[in-house]
Amino acid sequence: MHSPTRPRRQVVSFVRRSARMNESQQRAWQRHAAEWVVEVEQHETSTSVAEQPPLDLGTLFGRTAPLLVEIGSGTGDSLVPMAAARPDWNVLAFEVFQPAVASTLGKLAAAGVGNVRLLMHDAVGGLTHLLTPASVDEVWTFFPDPWHKTRHHKRRLVSPEFAGLVASRLTDTGTWRLATDWDDYAEWMREVLDVAPGLVNVHAGDGGWAPRFADRPVTRFESRGLAAGRTIRDLTYRRAESGTATP
Repeated sequence: MHSPTRPRRQVVSFVRRSARMNESQQRAWQRHAAEWVVEVEQHETSTSVAEQPPLDLGTLFGRTAPLLVEIGSGTGDSLVPMAAARPDWNVLAFEVFQPAVASTLGKLAAAGVGNVRLLMHDAVGGLTHLLTPASVDEVWTFFPDPWHKTRHHKRRLVSPEFAGLVASRLTDTGTWRLATDWDDYAEWMREVLDVAPGLVNVHAGDGGWAPRFADRPVTRFESRGLAAGRTIRDLTYRRAESGTATP
């Protein structure tokens, strides 16, 4: 007798970690998840996103406003103060780890920040199925997993396919901001994104690297990278008006 066919898992840029929450995270989850964590129809795995109608952003946020999407918001150390500094924006954050989301909920509540909604789903599926073309004004991708080993490079979030997806979701004046503290991943990003159709490196005439994004606070994660002697590299791309990567 043949065993049932298991779902074929898509290669993703993350590995699931323990979902065990401490007491403060549990309290934050119980108090705020229903209000700020967005439930959507999943596909074959808990973090995948099924094909479905796009999110009704006006209903989700209770208003119409510019949309900012953060991919990999972690425990909210940068998300919360940055969202607080943009009260007139709607902020949608993708983060797959429940304890990290719970920590973010606690920080949002403590700071009185209400313009953020969180999705515990893969950003690739989320951008594909939940957001319409030309609907995102800004994207943040700060310190994604570099996946150092060559055999794991296929797991890197920044890829030609993902660049095309992000470009398709940006508005005509949309911006994608990235940062990493690993030189090889920084160069990888440049190699992929500098030639990506639909994107233009804003600082191409200045060596290609962007100045540090002043609105991003220095988190403990970034501080550890600096303490280890690593260089923080920022990149900024905008949507190409002609749909090509040529300014």
